[in-house]
Amino acid sequence: MTPRAAVVPDPSRVGAAVKQASARLAAAGIPAPGLEADLLVGAACGASRAWLRAHATAVLSPAAVSQLEATLARRAAREPLQYILGEQEFRSLRIQVDPRVLIPRPETELLVEEALRRAPAGGCRIADIGTGSGCVAIALAVELPAAEVVATDRSAAALEVARENAGRLLPERALRFVRGDLLAPLAADLPFDVIVSNPPYVAELEFPGLPPEVKAHEPIAALVAGETGLEVIRALLRDAPPLLSAGGWLLLEIGAGQWPEVRSQVASDARYVRSECTPDFQGIPRIVAARVAGGPPR
Repeated sequence: MTPRAAVVPDPSRVGAAVKQASARLAAAGIPAPGLEADLLVGAACGASRAWLRAHATAVLSPAAVSQLEATLARRAAREPLQYILGEQEFRSLRIQVDPRVLIPRPETELLVEEALRRAPAGGCRIADIGTGSGCVAIALAVELPAAEVVATDRSAAALEVARENAGRLLPERALRFVRGDLLAPLAADLPFDVIVSNPPYVAELEFPGLPPEVKAHEPIAALVAGETGLEVIRALLRDAPPLLSAGGWLLLEIGAGQWPEVRSQVASDARYVRSECTPDFQGIPRIVAARVAGGPPR
């Protein structure tokens, strides 16, 4: 009896392409290979994950096959998926990203939530320090239509990305983007009701232990803050009070294990009258809120 030939899945068909992409990503150590395979195949053929499931036998075009091969090679080399796709969702906003800016994290959405809780009703003035992609400033401007929002960054390249995102997502809104180091660009716009920042907070010794997607691709200046990881946070806590209105808030995203020292610095500074820290989704103290004296409770 003649043995039957093995059936080899056609890699140009959607279902087979997804399976092979998932296996390749799994072999490269990607944590969620199935999900990412769906996203990369979907990007190659301009389709949603639901469409892929419903059209497993559809044939990919030669151009889609070529694009998928290129993007799989990049992801297998541990380039971040967000840079390959060119975007990251942040509070339902499609934020465009590339290696000029840090990729927005889910934890940073908590920074926006805490700012919304503390912003005065009606018109208010908010500053976003180290804006990067502009995700925090844009989200706050979307959810606080009457607010005046100023965003700063020392990287001209990052500000280009932020301006592009703001122009696409808020074409009718005038957000101000100013280049400069930390709080220095705010001198002409005082005071602010809320100052927010997701500053660099990785210690130099921690950097080599970061995932390859982070340490090999994301901008180091947006990640590393010096020997302890607290250098930028300390500077913001020290310099922010004169820039805040009476009863204003400084909100900072911090790293794991940093809250005790941050709390101590706030407690030793008489210009602050209150501080608290909101945990992230894993229970790690993540968003520090420090209030300066004066003004009604909020």
